[in-house]
Amino acid sequence: MSTEEKFNQAAGAVKEGVGKLVGDKGLESEGAAEKVASKAKEVAEDAKDAIEGAVEGVKNIFKKDDAK
Repeated sequence: MSTEEKFNQAAGAVKEGVGKLVGDKGLESEGAAEKVASKAKEVAEDAKDAIEGAVEGVKNIFKKDDAK
């Protein structure tokens, strides 16, 4: 999980909340969009990390087989 993406999600939530508070639909929508975009990026990064881990696991299996 990226700390930067967590921060961006929080910033988007704050912006969305302020927009709701002051009745600014544009600010509210912008904050919601930032929140969703940051979450999507975080999920993509997590998926990339999981795939890289799986690839390393498969490489290690083949290395063990070659050592026998």
